[in-house]
Amino acid sequence: MDDLRTIERSVDVKDIKITARKVQVFYGEKHALKDVDVDILDKTVTAFIGPSGCGKSTFLRCLNRMNDTVSIARVEGDIRIDGEDIYDKRVDPVQLRAKVGMVFQKPNPFPKSIYDNVAYGPKIHGLTRSKSELDGIVEESLKRAALWNEVKDRLHEPGTGLSGGQQQRLCIARAVATSPEVLLMDEPCSALDPIATAQVEELIDELRRNYSVVIVTHSMQQAARVSQKTAFFHLGNLVEYGETGAIFTNPQDPRTESYITGRIG
Repeated sequence: MDDLRTIERSVDVKDIKITARKVQVFYGEKHALKDVDVDILDKTVTAFIGPSGCGKSTFLRCLNRMNDTVSIARVEGDIRIDGEDIYDKRVDPVQLRAKVGMVFQKPNPFPKSIYDNVAYGPKIHGLTRSKSELDGIVEESLKRAALWNEVKDRLHEPGTGLSGGQQQRLCIARAVATSPEVLLMDEPCSALDPIATAQVEELIDELRRNYSVVIVTHSMQQAARVSQKTAFFHLGNLVEYGETGAIFTNPQDPRTESYITGRIG
């Protein structure tokens, strides 16, 4: 509890969107994540960095209970969004995932029209009462994903016909269409070319005005460009967490310094 008070003194509690305490994840016998404590802020981009297999994507998947879909996964500890325990038995994971949107590594539009890709979430969650309301959400979501001007004249063409970068922005539009409060991104640019990557990075900076954005990235340069906070994971441990600039220029833990300078990873 003492370290929680220390964190609360340094950060205004109302700015904290997600709190995690003593989070552990097991895949069968494998102990994948060990005692993770972190506070993730609202309207901030938080980057998770670290070598492959270090636990960063595993922890990201805890934040919207995607690990529930893995039969051998077991999650322990306490994770709260706005003070609500997201692993409480009364919490519906489907509703939680409307509140905590996710964008994956490879663009994965549904085999539907551009319009139907974005309209899908609001429809299944009953967020609209009329076709005109749904039209409005689709337009607004595509605008938020910086895609509207490119697709407004072909909304009824297949989403799979877009370029890779456009498909990823379509997936971002789909994720924001349910009015989430948190947006999780698991290496969202790793399958994209440099131009599409720059467009998505610019978009991430825009999105933090409305959401708490958490991004897993294998690119330290990307973390430095897009995030305000960075967490470094190594061998299932959260080694260090702080202001991005400080993590990259003045790391406190020798393991962080070794990773950033290329000696490990």
